[in-house]
Amino acid sequence: MLALSRKKGEALVINNDIEITVLEVKGEQVKLGISAPKEVPVYRKEVYVQIQESTKEAAASESFEALKKLF
Repeated sequence: MLALSRKKGEALVINNDIEITVLEVKGEQVKLGISAPKEVPVYRKEVYVQIQESTKEAAASESFEALKKLF
């Protein structure tokens, strides 16, 4: 993991087309702005984890139903 220090108004760039800017710092809370192409999905981690879990459950369910049809 790369750890960087940034101040309000400073930014970092990822892969030439994603820019993350520190918009505001209040106590322990940091507000970030993210500029990325529309085709690049951007999620909060807790939402991303939920999506991955749902996808795994759906795939397992579909596989189970397909097996049941074979017998």
